[in-house]
Amino acid sequence: MRSCHRLFSANRWAYTTIAGIISLGVRSSISAFNHGEWNNTGTGVGGQLRVQLADRVNTDWFFDYLSGNIGDFAHREDLHIGWSVLFYVLEPGQEQRLFQPYVLAGHCFDRSLQKANEDPSIRAERWSSAVQAGIGAHINLSERSDLSLVSQYMIHLGADIHADQHEGEVEFHEEVGSDLEGHLLFHLSFNYKLFDLW
Repeated sequence: MRSCHRLFSANRWAYTTIAGIISLGVRSSISAFNHGEWNNTGTGVGGQLRVQLADRVNTDWFFDYLSGNIGDFAHREDLHIGWSVLFYVLEPGQEQRLFQPYVLAGHCFDRSLQKANEDPSIRAERWSSAVQAGIGAHINLSERSDLSLVSQYMIHLGADIHADQHEGEVEFHEEVGSDLEGHLLFHLSFNYKLFDLW
């Protein structure tokens, strides 16, 4: 028997399947850059569009902007554009759960820009492709809104760019070939269900 859930229709809630719900959300992020010498924490903001494909399968289509320091002489800015598939651990029931845990995996594209603090014209840029996986949970505030917490690890494949300071001068070095760079991400988002598409 398929699980049911109350969804909105003409300002009233009726029982129907969960698949087809479209949600929009905003989120804040913390990123621990664990690759290289300068493992500085970055912070950022972003947004996501959530499209639910089945009762236990959801998707997030996201955009994030993050920034962080590189020592005390440079900083980096990262743009993430990607998607994740969410699989709910618990079977949805007749009543909405307060706490709904899930596992996730996905892919994104990243643009990383590193600049010297005193002279932004000294810079290095990298484009990369990444995969991510992690765990999360929705805390359902109402039938149409939730807070979502996510912890995930993201691995980028692209050129290795790192910053050094020599005699007060900032230098960026790009290694030949591709390299893997990983970092741990934490997201807190607020999401609102807009409509039921199918």
